[in-house]
Amino acid sequence: MKKWLYLDDVRATPTGFDIRAYTAKGAIDHLSRGDITGCSLDHDLGGEFDLPESEVGNGYQVACWIEEQARLGKLNRITCMIHSANPVGAMKMKEALIRAMGYWHMASFDPCI
Repeated sequence: MKKWLYLDDVRATPTGFDIRAYTAKGAIDHLSRGDITGCSLDHDLGGEFDLPESEVGNGYQVACWIEEQARLGKLNRITCMIHSANPVGAMKMKEALIRAMGYWHMASFDPCI
């Protein structure tokens, strides 16, 4: 069964997303369960709750976590999208997720074939 995660603190959850996270920690908690097949990430978080950045985090932290887990072989390939209005943050997230895709690709590569 496909499960999609939506990370955003302000926008309404679009149709088709099963799980909502408002903080980086919340998103990572859901992703770490291993049953998420796709996600859409915002970069800037915390506006809706007026919490300090240290408690909320940002989408780049989630993208880096995904990259690290892919590198370690601890996270199955997932589909990732970015819906951030922050162009610099979105580019950093994109770069981390591209590296994650590279790790997933290498994990499926068998040089003996």
